[in-house]
Amino acid sequence: MCKHTPKCPSAASPDREAAHVVAARPEQGWSLLCNAVLLFEDTGELLPDGQVVAPRRPVAALV
Repeated sequence: MCKHTPKCPSAASPDREAAHVVAARPEQGWSLLCNAVLLFEDTGELLPDGQVVAPRRPVAALV
């Protein structure tokens, strides 16, 4: 799907979120990346194989 040079990271790569955005619906809270990953504004992801990646929210530091 990616036609960029250099190629974007694949959906299986740890840095998959670095791929280019090919469609965005900010009013709905998602973006489609050129590696077919659906990225949600809460940092959750839906991978092309149907696997769900849970949101990664920062953990508050204990004082």
